[in-house]
Amino acid sequence: MCGVIGVFGHKEAAKIAFFGLYALQHRGQESAGIVSSDGKEVKEHRDLGLVAEVFNEPILQNLTGHIAVGHVRYSTTGSSTVKNVQPFLVTHSRQTFALAHNGNLVNACLLREELEKQGSLFQTTMDSEIIVHLIAKSLQKGLVEAIRETMAIIEGAYSIVLLAQDKLIAFRDPHGFRPLALGMLNGGYIVASETCAFDLVQAQYLRDVKPGEILVIDENGINSYEGIKKENLAQCIFEFIYFARPDSNIFGENVYSFRKRLGYELARECPLETDFVMPFPDSGNYAAIGYAQATGLPFEMGVIRNHYVGRTFIQPSQSMRDFSVRVKLNPVKELLRGKKVAVVDDSLVRGTTSRTRVRAIREAGAFEINMLISCPPIKYPCYYGIDFPSRGELIAAKHSVDEIRRYLELDLLHYLSLEGLLKAAQGNNKGFCLACFTGKYPVPIKASIHKEIFEIKETK
Repeated sequence: MCGVIGVFGHKEAAKIAFFGLYALQHRGQESAGIVSSDGKEVKEHRDLGLVAEVFNEPILQNLTGHIAVGHVRYSTTGSSTVKNVQPFLVTHSRQTFALAHNGNLVNACLLREELEKQGSLFQTTMDSEIIVHLIAKSLQKGLVEAIRETMAIIEGAYSIVLLAQDKLIAFRDPHGFRPLALGMLNGGYIVASETCAFDLVQAQYLRDVKPGEILVIDENGINSYEGIKKENLAQCIFEFIYFARPDSNIFGENVYSFRKRLGYELARECPLETDFVMPFPDSGNYAAIGYAQATGLPFEMGVIRNHYVGRTFIQPSQSMRDFSVRVKLNPVKELLRGKKVAVVDDSLVRGTTSRTRVRAIREAGAFEINMLISCPPIKYPCYYGIDFPSRGELIAAKHSVDEIRRYLELDLLHYLSLEGLLKAAQGNNKGFCLACFTGKYPVPIKASIHKEIFEIKETK
């Protein structure tokens, strides 16, 4: 996953982009970057690290101009190295472009091979760079037409903001896999992955960028073009389940409310008689609230999260078993001792982290532990921009629910059904991508795709 932002028409566009990226930090913690422009001169700053680590006041003051694009990265194609930090900046025919991309192209390997045969030289191992090369090939036809032709070739998920010297462009794949919202700020405009970025800078949400649409923002305002015909919607439902911030609105829906309804559906499917309901914070918080409200059970915080654990932590000795998990969540022994508890979490991927957490609750004295997961079993990898592991590493791909329950040392394990998940959408099936649960991929996967695909090729 990644977070993107674009700002046009603000005298401190880079600072607005910085605060927007701060709000989008949950979408990527590996690197951050901002490119700014005054319409003539383009400036950049990009590096590995969190937003607050990469930028400071002197750096932001140097990023002058009324246009800016920014990016926070969680790598899905291309390793986490400085050369892969976005926005990706390139100069072609005396024009400078900076692109920030959220999503994953499923035909990236085929496209890159073709471009390399035609003489293209690549600076990175990201699929995002392919988009820039394709746009550059058709620039003589005009920028909008170049983007339109590129959209006809690339396949997969892309929500993109593009700085083109004196313009800001936003475009989105025809299935609408990843969110992208348009807002207004002091007479200028802002585009971001989630509306929580608007709230921080007090921008007004206008609408979502439509699937298949190209928005061009310049000194004359906004112009909308059809980039590619809208196809069947395949909006990522995992954005609602886990990834988006709960205070955001995505795909026309509030995330907090959606997650609470997941809890309501869990209560309908699996009502329990326990002493209280507790989440694994923070991922299970909102479904747990919904479950508690629907069942009338007390809501408690049975484990406490340490919010000050950094990304790089000194590793303890081997004897300190499961330290990396325990340092984040600590059980409240006095609350748990002798109790029957219903633990709510949003998902189970590999299961190793959950196993350690369940053991910690058991060791704290819980008498009975029931776990409720607010989505169906994840059996298939995502090729559209979430870094799920390969199918062989997904615990639900290889084991039955009862086998997983025994592995996790639980008294009961219940996954929300697919029907319950869609019912949480209030019967309004807006066209969700459910591939990680069903294996039915909206855009066919034509070749092997994995994170280091281009790195591996380079070493052959």
